[in-house]
Amino acid sequence: MNEKELKNRTRQFALRILKVVDALPTTYSGRIIANQLGRAGTSVGANYRAVCRSRSTAEMLARFAVVEEEADETEYWLDLAIAHGSMPAKKLAPLCKEAGELTAIMVASQKTLRRKPAPRRGSASIQNPESKIQN
Repeated sequence: MNEKELKNRTRQFALRILKVVDALPTTYSGRIIANQLGRAGTSVGANYRAVCRSRSTAEMLARFAVVEEEADETEYWLDLAIAHGSMPAKKLAPLCKEAGELTAIMVASQKTLRRKPAPRRGSASIQNPESKIQN
């Protein structure tokens, strides 16, 4: 999966999360879940875009970690919505699966990035031939 495809995938994920947020009950507990789910679910894509703008390997690793954390948190809130009875598991299962897959992609990306040789001293560029970012 390339950068453009993953940007689109995280954007579609955010849009699907927003539909769930709108469908959650307007009870006090429903609003707590909705607010947290909305924040975490939409930040996955926003923070992945920040990954794509990273200026160094260290910065990219740090930003990948944020995306991983937000995707995992989204899965938590989806699970909580199911456990609370705010929405049926059948409706949220595909989003739970997608949150888990996005988390796994971010973990794998970090592992791959850590295995790459470090840039030469004095060079802050990331050695990624597919990146459209010029350092």
